[in-house]
Amino acid sequence: MIGFLGSGNMARAIITGLIEGDVEPSSIAVTSRDPRNAEKLAHATGVDFATTNSDLVDMIGHDGTLVLAVKPYQIEAVLDEIRDALEGTAVLVVSLAAGTTIEALESGLPTGQPVVRVMPNVNSHIRAGMTGICGNEHATEAHLDTVFAMFDAIGDVAHIAEKDFPAFSALAGCSPAYTFDFIEALARAGVANGIPKAQAVRFAAQAVMGSAQLALERASDGLSPANLRDTVSSPGGTTIAGLIAMEDAGFSAAVVRGVQASIDRDHEISGRA
Repeated sequence: MIGFLGSGNMARAIITGLIEGDVEPSSIAVTSRDPRNAEKLAHATGVDFATTNSDLVDMIGHDGTLVLAVKPYQIEAVLDEIRDALEGTAVLVVSLAAGTTIEALESGLPTGQPVVRVMPNVNSHIRAGMTGICGNEHATEAHLDTVFAMFDAIGDVAHIAEKDFPAFSALAGCSPAYTFDFIEALARAGVANGIPKAQAVRFAAQAVMGSAQLALERASDGLSPANLRDTVSSPGGTTIAGLIAMEDAGFSAAVVRGVQASIDRDHEISGRA
């Protein structure tokens, strides 16, 4: 059985993806700081719910999966609350808390507890997420397969080394915000040239979505985004004029600096600065 400690947007996205992937709602349970939120989610999806976190641990059984779908600042208190209930079990603990290392999780759990750290992104809400996973020494291949299947239901999944989590977080977790900002900037340029805002957003967003899909599909042919960019850039044309103007304004450098700033901040949050 899978238990979700937390009933927010990410928990809802994962639960919905699992159910749409033919996982029985009766094999899922949820809890929340406010039991009414857990009950509301349970009624909306058909899953079960518990009134306390300890009850949730008991509900999922000796070898169930417990997903910690809470904010990083809540992790310490949550682990204190469920530690005794986890003692002597083989429950797989899956953490979604950004910037919270496996070592930090282990320090609040019984010795030998299998742990998998996970970093999903906001696009998981439309089953188009990009998720990174990494397990501790007690997490078996079967445990990792369980987590892989869970997040495969809401997008793409990759096994990554924990040392790469800050970079992965910036590239996959933070980048939707960068992309939204890019779409907004494109739309503003359209508005400045007479296109209504709603239309401009639609045109830009569809172009970004299609470009991302093309980049993924052509990667299997060995083509990089730079190769694809060159196919659109006719000599003396409008595209190359725009690219040169953006490079003159520092476009690529700004993106790289933004990613690095996110990575540096992740190190600060996790205490590895």
